[in-house]
Amino acid sequence: MHNPTCPDWAEALLNGFSQIFLQRHPLCGLLCLLAILIGAPALLGGALLGGVAGLLTAQRRGYPKTERQAGLYSYNGVLLGLLISQHVAWSALVPPLILACGGLSAMLVRQWLKHAYRPEDLPAYTAPFVGLGWLLLGNLAPGTLALSEPDTLALLGAPFTGLAQVMLMDQPLAGALIAFGLLLADRHAAAWALTGAIAGILVAVLLDETSGALLGLHSYNPALAALALSQSRRRPWLPLIGIVLAILLTPGFAALHLPALTAPFILACWLVRASQRMLRTPRMDRPFESP
Repeated sequence: MHNPTCPDWAEALLNGFSQIFLQRHPLCGLLCLLAILIGAPALLGGALLGGVAGLLTAQRRGYPKTERQAGLYSYNGVLLGLLISQHVAWSALVPPLILACGGLSAMLVRQWLKHAYRPEDLPAYTAPFVGLGWLLLGNLAPGTLALSEPDTLALLGAPFTGLAQVMLMDQPLAGALIAFGLLLADRHAAAWALTGAIAGILVAVLLDETSGALLGLHSYNPALAALALSQSRRRPWLPLIGIVLAILLTPGFAALHLPALTAPFILACWLVRASQRMLRTPRMDRPFESP
């Protein structure tokens, strides 16, 4: 719903931040923005620039206003701005790079929406971010992605750290702000997100991946999968399946020498939705079979 006290452009941009967590809620987006300011202030400029680039591209190209206002053309740009700001050394080329990637992500989302308009079609989720992110990180030295050691209180904050890792941060306070934003937007979704994060942590600890677990690296994809699939409230097994698939798929990207980013979440949700579609499709190979 439109907020009359908030300008259209600001509402669209804030919705873009909240759409990272599959919500359309300006206050949730504002808390995500505040989480970046507190957890990784050096990345805030890139996040805003990427989001604005996607939004302006959508406006200049005449994309539907309802989709622009929902933040559908800016959330991938926000993530790309965060990624570039985190992994690319600052230079005069960084802002144009963020602008270009944010604009390109909006165009990719538009093409996806044009061809995936039916409810049973696969959503784009953060696929533009992952695809462009892999291209950007393709020549990144492995040492750039080195982990820091978690502190002794990291265990209690690990689920929130997992939520923060969705936006490439490792601060539990940032994740707590995100969780509060999700709680305001949809309590059901917030509960499932934390459930997914906790499940990822438990599995990682059992596999002796404690350091990565406490840094949230094994929990953000299950959290996102649970969020995305929890929208079918009468089918609680869907987010549970999504959590399991996201956990199982994550190690495969390390084996492929690819940064996982949010790819396990996307693949897990696509597998669940594609399986649902196949089960709903009437069998046509036996047209004369008796019911």
